[in-house]
Amino acid sequence: MSDSPSGAPRPTGLAGDLQRYLQQGRDTVLAKLDGLGEHDVRRPLVPSGTNLLGLVKHLAGLELGYLGDCVGRLSGIVLPWVEDGSVWDGGDMWATPDETRADLVDLYRRAWRHADGSIAELPLDAPAEVPWWPEDRRATTFGALFVRMVAETAQHAGHADILRETVDGSTGAGPVEPGDAAAYVARVQAAADAFAGG
Repeated sequence: MSDSPSGAPRPTGLAGDLQRYLQQGRDTVLAKLDGLGEHDVRRPLVPSGTNLLGLVKHLAGLELGYLGDCVGRLSGIVLPWVEDGSVWDGGDMWATPDETRADLVDLYRRAWRHADGSIAELPLDAPAEVPWWPEDRRATTFGALFVRMVAETAQHAGHADILRETVDGSTGAGPVEPGDAAAYVARVQAAADAFAGG
């Protein structure tokens, strides 16, 4: 086993593959903050209110929950939005004025380290329980929650990519050249226009 970015031993086999995909998603989410000011990382960029820093906050809480608390590895990290119940009203999806970018990024990295400890220590078939799920579905396994966390992170990394594009046109690993983007968008638009009014 080689070490993961968090310093925990990296597992092999399926668990190693899942950990690698999870880390790729984590890295993508944080990369989408690079080069943006405080306003742009916090402001709602789509009608649902989704914003870049809120995705970081949300994912930190999910990792601490699914890959920590639910498998009996309590982190000791107190999340105010969980403590006051506002998590159920979207309180984990945006940064309050007193929550700094540095603090939320640090929280996410602390969540990674804790989750990577679970990944290093637990077999995929280790029992887990999700107290906020319906009672008949609460009992599950670490592997099921690990897969869920990889999927959640990948989904939100995709959201972050689109959100960042709305701010400054950056996509994937970096900005698209304006000429290339315009030609591509024109082709896509022409293909869609073939069905206009339909």
